[in-house]
Amino acid sequence: MKADLHCHSHFSDGKQSPSFLLQRATENRLTHLALTDHDCIDGLASLRRDAKDITIINGVELSCLWNTMEIHIVGLFIDPTHCHIAKLLASQQAQREKRAQAIDKNLQKLGTHGLMSYLQSLPCTAYTRSHIADFLVQEKVCKNKQKAFKTHLGKRGRVYAAASCCSLNEGVTAILKASGIAVVAHPSRYSLSKTKLSSLLDDFKACGGEAIEGSYSNIDPATKAYLSKLAEEKSLYLSVGSDFHDAAATWTDIGKFPALDQQARKNAIWLHPKWHS
Repeated sequence: MKADLHCHSHFSDGKQSPSFLLQRATENRLTHLALTDHDCIDGLASLRRDAKDITIINGVELSCLWNTMEIHIVGLFIDPTHCHIAKLLASQQAQREKRAQAIDKNLQKLGTHGLMSYLQSLPCTAYTRSHIADFLVQEKVCKNKQKAFKTHLGKRGRVYAAASCCSLNEGVTAILKASGIAVVAHPSRYSLSKTKLSSLLDDFKACGGEAIEGSYSNIDPATKAYLSKLAEEKSLYLSVGSDFHDAAATWTDIGKFPALDQQARKNAIWLHPKWHS
């Protein structure tokens, strides 16, 4: 078995279509693939329709607020037709559009116009700052995306607008009501101390969360070992995923991340009852 349980399409901030992801997964000999777009599920139907030799797992990645910090929670095995998840996603997407509109107003004050028209021309359902950074580069406002985030879109940026999203409890609850498994995405990327990460996982588990990602692109061996130990201590399953966004990025690919070691596999998410139901 070879699974990638975290990747993105052009329906959120990925660059490629679901069909491209499926083709790449086939080329890389995956057996299981989960599409986990940010706050949207629009790519799931076509992915499931076109898949032949790969098992498709319905997924989503929710932006959630925990102690004023944005944390990403992946939902796996969700029922995309469930009313609770549909209602939450509609709210999340509306908040994303509201943020984009606020940034657009700030850009207009600086003499840059056309952001909303640009966003509406894209196939994406969930607008992200990554899309806005692309626009700033296209309009030659910024030299590259890194510069766009540093000078314009970061918290101290010239056009920054704060994000608004659901709480950790609301996000996990929506996943559970849609019959899914809630997973903390890429735990080492939040710049949390070990104490605060432990606190996050305690709160997450209290909400009904069941897993953390234990391996993903560019994770170092020490971090991977620590997450495995943490999952075992807190009785959490370990998920895996590339967090793939763009085929042009040479450091990542569908299915490209370190495998869980033998000890960690004892807590692997494919041992969860939902995997076999």
